[in-house]
This record gives sequence, C-alpha cells and structure tokens, in this order.
Amino acid sequence: MGPLKYLAMQRIDGEHRADVVRLVSGSATIDSLERPRVRELLRLARGEREFWGERTPGEGALSQLNLTVRYVGMLASCLVLAGHGWWLVALVVLPSMLCRWMWRREFTAGLALDRTGLAHEIRARHWTQLATEWTGGKEVRTFGLATWAANQARKATLAQCAPAWAAGERSARRQWLPAVLIGPSLMAAYVLVVLDTVQGRGTVAGMTALFAAAWSVLTALGYADAHEIEGALPGLAAMGKLTQELEMRDHTSPRPGGGKLREGRPVIRFENVSFHYPGTDRPVLKNLDLTLYPGELLAMVGLNGAGKSTLIKLLAGLYRPTSGRITANGTDIATLEPAEWRRHLAIVFQDFVRYPLSVKDNIALGRADTAREQARLESAAHDAGLAELVSMLPSGWETPLSRSRTGGVDLSGGQWQQVVLARAFYGVRSGVDFLVLDEPTAHLDVRTEFDVFQKITDRRGDTGVVLISHRLSTVRAADRIILLEDGCVTENGTHDELMARRGTYARLFTIQARRFRAGYDDRMEEEAS
Repeated sequence: MGPLKYLAMQRIDGEHRADVVRLVSGSATIDSLERPRVRELLRLARGEREFWGERTPGEGALSQLNLTVRYVGMLASCLVLAGHGWWLVALVVLPSMLCRWMWRREFTAGLALDRTGLAHEIRARHWTQLATEWTGGKEVRTFGLATWAANQARKATLAQCAPAWAAGERSARRQWLPAVLIGPSLMAAYVLVVLDTVQGRGTVAGMTALFAAAWSVLTALGYADAHEIEGALPGLAAMGKLTQELEMRDHTSPRPGGGKLREGRPVIRFENVSFHYPGTDRPVLKNLDLTLYPGELLAMVGLNGAGKSTLIKLLAGLYRPTSGRITANGTDIATLEPAEWRRHLAIVFQDFVRYPLSVKDNIALGRADTAREQARLESAAHDAGLAELVSMLPSGWETPLSRSRTGGVDLSGGQWQQVVLARAFYGVRSGVDFLVLDEPTAHLDVRTEFDVFQKITDRRGDTGVVLISHRLSTVRAADRIILLEDGCVTENGTHDELMARRGTYARLFTIQARRFRAGYDDRMEEEAS
C-alpha cells in the first residue's frame, strides 16, 4: 500500500508542478514575473515543503481521500452507538467535533503566520544559495562573503520563523484543552456502558463493540489528517491567484492572438512609443519613432541608460509599451501570438544565459522548435568564429559547457559570447527575419570582433540586423546608425552623414578614436559625455 500511495502522490505533485511551469513560461511578457507579489505566489504554488505546516497537493489529496473513507467508517460506528442510545452518539461526537474545529482554526492561523514570512524565506534561500553554490563561489571566497552571507540567511530565517514560533509556544500551553473536552465525555460514555452491562442490560460483547465504535468515532474526528489537507490548501489557492495575476491584462490593450501578420518579410515600426518599467515613473523611452527594414544593418548607439536594451525587449514582446505601439507590416505585434512573432527574431541579449548543456545543444537553442541540422550548426559556429574551439574540446560537439557536468569544461567570457553568437546565426540560417545583437562582442578582442561583424555584413542576405554596440569603430559600415539619448532618437543617418553634422555622435566617435590611438579601449563611457 505504501508504494502505491507514494506513486499516486508523486503523480499528482508532478502534474501540479508541470502546470505551474506551463503557466509561468506561457506568460507573454516578463513584467508580471518581476513583481514581488507574483514571486511569493509562485513560491507557494510550487507546493514545496519549506514551512513546518506546508504540504504538497498530492499529500492533501490523498489525506482527503483517507478522511472520506474514515467518515464512512465513522457513520457505521455511530449506528452502533445509536443502537444503544442516541445520547451516546452526542456524548462522543460533539466534543470531538468541537475539538477538531478549534484545532483546525489554530492550525490555519499558524499557516497564515507562516505566509507572512514568505519574503524573508525567499531572501534566506538566496543568501544560502550564494554561500553554497559554485556559481557565486569565486566572489564568496575572494571577498570573504561566506560568514556575511550565512549571517544574512540566519537573520532572514529568524525573521521568518519568529511569529510562528511564538504562536507555537502559545499553542503548546493549550494542549490540555483537548483532554478536557474529550476525556470527561468519553469516560462518561464508557462508565454508562459498563454500568448497563453490569446491571444486565447488555452483554460483554456488546460493551466491547460500543467501546470500539466510540474509539473509532474519536479517531475519525481526529486532526492528524488536517495537517495534510489544510497544509496543501494555501498552495492550491496561490495557484489560482497566480493564474489571475499572470492573465491580467489592461482592458485597453490588444488581445494576443487576435492579429495576423501579412506575408513577406516584415517592416517594423515603433510609432510614438513611450515606456516606463512597472513600479516606476521614470520614462525609459519617450515618444520614440523608428523603422526597421528587412535586409538593413541598423546600428543603435548611445550611453548607458539611453534605452537601447529596453527597446529590444519591447521589440521581442517581453514588455508592452506604456503608450504608442509597435507594428509589423501594419499589424500591432501585441495582437500577434507571442511565440509566432518571436520566431521571426533571433536575439542575443546582453545578459545571455549560459546553459550547462553540450555545445551542440547550446547552439541549436537558436531555433529549438525546428529539426536540428549538423550542417547548419557547423556553419553557425564558423560564422561566430567558434569552429576551432569546438575541434579542441574533449568531446567535440557533445562537450558539456559546465564543469559541474561529467566531462564538461568552462569557457571564458569571450568564448561564451561566441557560443551565443553561433546560437543567433543558427536562427538566421533557419530563416528568421531580424537578427538583434545587444552588445554581442563585449568580451571579444578587436580582431575577432571585426571578423564577426564582417561575416554579419556579408552573409545577412535579406535578414535585417539591429546591432547595439558601445564600440563605434565597429558600426561604421552599418547602413544606418541611430543615436539614442534620454529615450529618444536624436540622430539618424550613415556614419559619414553623422560625422558631417558634427553632433553628439561625431564627438563621441572622435573621443573614442583618440583613446584607441592612445592605447585605451575604444568604448563609449559616461565620461565621454
């Protein structure tokens, strides 16, 4: 019976957690996932046993089934008691029900106290992971952060648990109450049954049956199962609230999936687009107008905080404009099915993810929805300057890119950037319409960077390219260059046109060229303004 119960519980919990993953990953935008309220609901909805009273949906479901069976048995026991006298049922059942109700209320209040410490629990987990996982190991050790991180985790844990501990202490002082409620009535019932048997109004066998029935009623109304049932309910409730939070949409916004993109490579237009991040009033983009053409190499430059990376996130549909709209061939991309729209894009984000997978899998993620082709993989690796590195790896294409994996290796920042570029090139060779590169060569040396951009220029075909770079020497060959300042396009033209205007771009380019000739890195910096 034990293995069957465990299997059923795991099936229920596994399906529930898969539903959570589908719900969160299916969210069209990422702004909801950044809200603390959503993070807390997600933590509860996962159904993990982190709090003392927390239980999984599988545990709650099986306990509910067990309780139902026990209630059926309790009804049969009540019939046995009623055969001797209705008063006997009342004498046993009513105190037990009152005791269960009181305990259930106390346990529910304890769970609510637990949930008030959820933010502290999330912080405690963060600091614990920082101190124990290999990803942060370098800084933890070189900066001597281990003790500090442990103290932060301890402080957050104590803040999380303090209210529940105080409530538990109060509850421990009231443990005499169930004995007072149930003990006297149960003893009275037993004494009355014994007296009836002694006086000849019953048999020993009947007395034994009544004793067993009374104990069965008491057991059925016990509160051990409420641990599992009540402990699972907050997670299920959180799942419902999480669904509402992620599916909330401004009634004035277009409905995703209602639009259709016309045939042909899209022309993308930002039409009077403004944007500020949720929870802030500072505009990142202000009434921005911009057109992206197929086959064009557009370079986007500007100082940090100008809004370049935000513009890319809006293009990908990860956020929606606060005002204005983004269209593709005249269709608002907010009305398109998000997954369908993103198949037209291959994007290298500045903060790209380093997946602990093989080289082959890392690159093929550029179009994970299509059949993998080795020839396409090799061409993408060659375009990104990665082919030589692949040939030197212990297991070639199958080498895991993480030392935490058997036979794996760690790559340098520049090598990882080449992997991610290859991922984007794989998407281009799979037929995407726009390649978007946000600081794609920040860790590459000048020569490798030049080679990569030369390949982008020569082999883009009809694919539009949007390139964000702080190194202005690499964007000179772009078909068009735009300068973003304070969320607006302030200059727009070719390199020669912008230099002839002697505006901000020309000044920044001149400063960088002078620094490069002096032996410094030729990147735009805040001092250059």
